[in-house]
Amino acid sequence: MRFADFHPGMIIEAGPRRIEEAEMLAFARSYDPQWFHVDGKAAGQGRFGALIASGWQTCGIAMELAVRAVLHDSESFASPGVEQVRWPHPVMSGDELRLRAEVLEVRTSRSRPELGVLRWRWHLLNQDGKEVLELTATSLFDLTPEAARS
Repeated sequence: MRFADFHPGMIIEAGPRRIEEAEMLAFARSYDPQWFHVDGKAAGQGRFGALIASGWQTCGIAMELAVRAVLHDSESFASPGVEQVRWPHPVMSGDELRLRAEVLEVRTSRSRPELGVLRWRWHLLNQDGKEVLELTATSLFDLTPEAARS
């Protein structure tokens, strides 16, 4: 999508994206090797009764869906950050995840008018409609004439 296509209140949906145990384990072993992400036996005795995906992997899946649905071939070039990250429910092996993003604000930068600023709230939901991730992100877009031609 192009920056000009966004408007406040717009809802963008993407997915589903299935996650399997092997993918969860590979990510967790490399980046978040806590016992409830990497030790199936211990996790089976834990609070959730099974391995759960790392919240950071959940963020990555949401990003993957946002890129596929919105940011690929856009003028987007960076993000200055997120205002919050919440993981209300765990992601389990076999979950089908989908992204629901709401556009909160679309404007040009006050200090650099060649930059577009998009604030949007992401909700990642599993197949049962349970929210597994909520975050509010800001994305920056290059509004120079050169970017518009690409």
